[in-house]
Amino acid sequence: MTQFLKTIWGRGLLIALLSMLLGSVSGVMAQDYPSKPIRLVVPFAPAGATDILGRILAERLGAVYGQNIVLDNKPGASGHVGAQIVAKAPGDGYTLLIGTIGIHAAYTSYRKLAYNPGTELQPVIVIGEAPNLVLVPASSPYKSFADFLADAKAHPGQVNYASAGAGSSVHMVTALFELASGTRLNHIPYKGSGPALIDLIGGQVQVMFDNMSSGMPHVQSGKLRALAVTGAKRDPRFPEVPTIAEAGVPGYSGTSWFTLAAPASVSAALVNKLNKDVQRVLALPDVMARYDKLGINYQPNTPEQAAAFFKIETTKWNRVIQAANLQLD
Repeated sequence: MTQFLKTIWGRGLLIALLSMLLGSVSGVMAQDYPSKPIRLVVPFAPAGATDILGRILAERLGAVYGQNIVLDNKPGASGHVGAQIVAKAPGDGYTLLIGTIGIHAAYTSYRKLAYNPGTELQPVIVIGEAPNLVLVPASSPYKSFADFLADAKAHPGQVNYASAGAGSSVHMVTALFELASGTRLNHIPYKGSGPALIDLIGGQVQVMFDNMSSGMPHVQSGKLRALAVTGAKRDPRFPEVPTIAEAGVPGYSGTSWFTLAAPASVSAALVNKLNKDVQRVLALPDVMARYDKLGINYQPNTPEQAAAFFKIETTKWNRVIQAANLQLD
């Protein structure tokens, strides 16, 4: 055997042994996890859908682990301020993220980001999906979706709509509506659905395509009126509310979804453990009941399935970004 081959063989053996050792260490770390409190970053202001889902997960997963899961609201740049904190965190699994479409699938709407969500974050699990509600104040002159659509077509750029931030899921489903309907609305971005809903209720903005979990309670209290749902079919919680497709924009369908994500440097063993533990939590009867009440749909999924879903959704929303020429700073 030549010296060259001996060297290559020796290096190959060393790499294989190191890989086995690292795999063993990762497995042990995953078994011992968690041994201290976990930081769960919610990249939007309180009272929005991500915050609500984050609180449910923190409460029930924390009980399973016997460790505090501390929610940390870090709003800004449609979730990218908080997401970047997680992406740059150590790969020990003690800093996690509640993610959204805007972070995982529509990040190309931003010209410049100080991190790459596609390579620096990894999905643990998709924790829920839901249609959005087209909402107006209770005092709005829009009594139906047809009223809103007619006004939007008659007055391009004059109807104000709120979102949870530029590039957020709320923004994206509305941009999709503009493309599908040939309308042009005036976008008013906020740092989360919570503050946006306050202004919508107060009449400072005219309409919002908000996440069901954060918007639904205000419909039930009578402060807001739901004109349509953004999904492909009517939602059983609002059987009388038509889909946008039924109400005048054929073929339209858009939903919001939410994830638990981790830095890309977290080991596969730990990601798989987190995935299985979260699946256990989301299957609990009380969590299922809360999800139903919030209008959130959940199907069990693995990290690999979540990653494949990200790819499909990224392709879909990139088409919207390009067609609408959404370029954000």
